[in-house]
Amino acid sequence: MMKGFYNLTSGMLTQGRRLDVVANNMTNISTAGFKAEYYTDRTFDEVMAVRIGNKDKSVYEELPTYQAHILAPDHLYTDYSQGSYEETNLPLDFAIVGEGFFAIETGDGVAYTRAGSFTLDNDGYLCLSELGRVLDPEGNPIQLPTDKLEVDQQGNLSTKGGEYLATLGVYTFEDNAALERTPYGLFTGDGAQVNEDVTIYHKWVERSNVDMVKEMTKMIVTQRALQSAAEMSKLYDQVINRVVNDIGRMA
Repeated sequence: MMKGFYNLTSGMLTQGRRLDVVANNMTNISTAGFKAEYYTDRTFDEVMAVRIGNKDKSVYEELPTYQAHILAPDHLYTDYSQGSYEETNLPLDFAIVGEGFFAIETGDGVAYTRAGSFTLDNDGYLCLSELGRVLDPEGNPIQLPTDKLEVDQQGNLSTKGGEYLATLGVYTFEDNAALERTPYGLFTGDGAQVNEDVTIYHKWVERSNVDMVKEMTKMIVTQRALQSAAEMSKLYDQVINRVVNDIGRMA
């Protein structure tokens, strides 16, 4: 009986965590370059239980192995599939077609993002607002004298008169699954390589890859599972209370 109570409790914690992830995805559906997260969990491995005596510990009885259904620590997976594109006509908006990330020089080191909605800071550096400066293929911050630019599909930035200014750095990784998401929605990881065969859309941004219909469906299913576990735990609590207070008093 107690095992069932604990399983229901862990189930409520799991569904609550899954609901948080779904809510975060839905909140960021309009965030440029956002990549959806998915929550997974698993059970602990099979365990062996034994029964031993109160005084003589040398004799014990092996009980059958069983699968513990209380959930082990969870894991979040990121979906790196490409989102849709939206034309903004803003001069400092860029979208990557295919693999790769923009590199951002943050206070904690270089981080990477698909969000290409940039601005110019007070010193004229191209930056991701409040997070850091955008880097070129050599890892140097990009400084621009103006936001009136000509941009080709290789990410080369020039003035309206054709004077070359800089090139947007786009970096790829051997395995995106090894990247870690920062609290600000950027990604960090080792082994970044410059993507020399990149395609850049100027005055476009990549939208998030969150599917609202799927997220709504998952939210409904998760809420029902959470409510069911909560109701069952109440029944377990009532039964345990009856055992302790009523049957115990009769004995």
